[in-house]
Order: sequence, then C-alpha cells, then structure tokens
Amino acid sequence: MAGPAALLMSIRHQAGALRTLQAAAAPHPPRSPPQPSHTQTFSAGRPGPAWHSPGEETEVSEPGGAQELEEERKAPGKSPKEGEESGDLSSLSPGEPSPARLARPGLARQETLRETALRSKMSRLIEATFRLVQVEQTLLLPLLQQHPLPLHPKDSIEFRNICSHMALQREGQQFERDLHEAHQCLKTIIEKLICSLAVFPSDSYIPVRSALRQILQNLLAM
Repeated sequence: MAGPAALLMSIRHQAGALRTLQAAAAPHPPRSPPQPSHTQTFSAGRPGPAWHSPGEETEVSEPGGAQELEEERKAPGKSPKEGEESGDLSSLSPGEPSPARLARPGLARQETLRETALRSKMSRLIEATFRLVQVEQTLLLPLLQQHPLPLHPKDSIEFRNICSHMALQREGQQFERDLHEAHQCLKTIIEKLICSLAVFPSDSYIPVRSALRQILQNLLAM
C-alpha cells in the first residue's frame, strides 16, 4: 500500500511529461533566415504543430513580373483560363489547393491525413494528461489521506521518459512510435488507478473512478 507521498511523486512526473508534450506540440522555429531571391515564397498550407509537412509552398513572381502577367491576361485573345496557366494565382482562395498539391494529389492527401491523425493523437494525449493530474490532485489525493491505495509511480516515471525521448525526435517514424508508446503508458496508468480504487472500503471512490473512466474514454477516442 502507498499513501499520499507515492501519489505526489506520480503527479510530479506526470506534470513534467505534460510540459514536455506541450513543448513538443509547438510549431517548429525557423531553421534559417529567408535567403534573398528573385521570388517571394508564401506557404499554401495552414499553420500546424511540429509535424507540418514540406512541399506545400507556392512561388509568386516579383511585382514587376506580376504586372507583366496581368497585362498579358488582359490582352485581346487571352482568356481567363490562359491567364491562370501563365502563372497568375490571384484567383486561388486560401482554401483551394496550390499548384504544387495539384501536381501531386495523391502524396498531398496522404501527408494531410497523416498530419491530422498525429495532431489529433497528440491533442488527446495532452488533454488526458492534464485531466489526470487535475483529478489526482483534487479528488484522489484527499482519499489517500483516509485509506492508502496500491499505486505504481514507476509507470509515471516511464511515461515521462517516453515523452522526453519523443520531444527530441519531433517528427518521423520514431516520433510516431514514441507517441504510440506514450498513449499506451498513460492508458496503463489510468487503468491501474481504476483497478486500485475497486478495493476502497466506501463509495467515496465512485466520483474519482467515473472521472478516470471519462479520461480514458477521451484518450482512446478515434
């Protein structure tokens, strides 16, 4: 049996893992300052977390070149479609695919689905970790003052270690494996807490168990 000290140790490691996850989910800092060139580059994709995929940029000519294109588009015999083919991208709204994506529709869609899945999984992991620490501090800790429970702080230590390793990867297959392992580890922590509460001698554990089950359900949501 373990008392409040073991739970406080678990909470401390979980809170450290939460800070690491939040930092890992932040956008990449720019790797290098933009280099001067004859073109201006604008991102066609939406801002996202660290796994924002490359290859989604559209080049727009300098103002002088854009004026020439505009004059050619307005010239007799030029249709609007021919103006678009000559490089005028003004008709594309922010929500429409860029020419780079249109050139590789299959690859662009695959990258977008992967990014969405990773972003969703990371968001669920961060939310579940935050809620778990909250429930442990406000509901479970007062119960342990009355009745010790079998706790497993080593799982929280492992969870923090996995999150720290994942933050160093930031992207790629290893990042995805670490993210999956972090999900599984947090799932194990919550399930063990639910099982431990089953031996509590009174019904005062029911709100805690219900809150933990809700966290687990949200963590595993597809």
